[in-house]
Amino acid sequence: MSSTTPAALLRASPLPTLEARILLTHVLGWRQTQLITRSDEALEIAAVERYRALESRRVAGEPVTQLVGAREFFGLEFEVTPDVLIPRPETELLVETALNAMDSLSQPCVLDLGTGTGAIAVAIASTRADARVWAVDRSAEALAVATRNAARLLDTKRPGGTVSLTQGDWYGSLAADLRFEVIVSNPPYIADGDPHLAEGDLRYEPRGALTDEADGLSAIRKIISGAPARLEAPGVLWIEHGYDQAEAVRALLTGSGFADVRSERDLAGIERISGGRLPG
Repeated sequence: MSSTTPAALLRASPLPTLEARILLTHVLGWRQTQLITRSDEALEIAAVERYRALESRRVAGEPVTQLVGAREFFGLEFEVTPDVLIPRPETELLVETALNAMDSLSQPCVLDLGTGTGAIAVAIASTRADARVWAVDRSAEALAVATRNAARLLDTKRPGGTVSLTQGDWYGSLAADLRFEVIVSNPPYIADGDPHLAEGDLRYEPRGALTDEADGLSAIRKIISGAPARLEAPGVLWIEHGYDQAEAVRALLTGSGFADVRSERDLAGIERISGGRLPG
């Protein structure tokens, strides 16, 4: 045992209090409340060393989510590794909008393009047990994470069955006859050269999930142009995009024949997603 206590570690930490508490509960396997009720308990030397190692890595810039290997999204805890994009709260808007589009549908067929952790697909499948959900990613490593998340978080007896995970580039890996009522995507939309790519957590996330290495719209163009052939009219397509891309995405949707095209704002007031309906 050492003479170091949770209270002492938190007082001495250079990290914001919330981050330090998250790392310490992760190391100790405690609940947040136990940091209060057991604040003066002497800790094992090995636990103190593990905490300080994580603290140092966070000070160097590594995301807290990757350090603890998990992130809460839509009420579910997802495994997160450096191979996948960290799920963000603003992406919950995409899930909520997709679910609203399914309100009147029975056993809707849903496609999630660029699934990463599987957060969007699994959140939809968890909420709508009857939905039949497909998810695509070009990264084998990301699909491995998504597979584990789906297996851990979804009821094996759900009426819609398991999430069908496929490796490929957008629609290319899907069976030719597959059609969907809802398509959703959070694709790479940061333009090449954007300074944000060299800042904060983005430095530690897979570049291919962040940027298209072009103008930020090339992946979105492919998704929109390919959607009419994959949607069962009057199916809908919803895409997450950058804070300044809503107008351009709406124009792409309109140009590909979508109706009722609109954008929805996140809690920060930013036009975060845009979508439309395939007439029919």
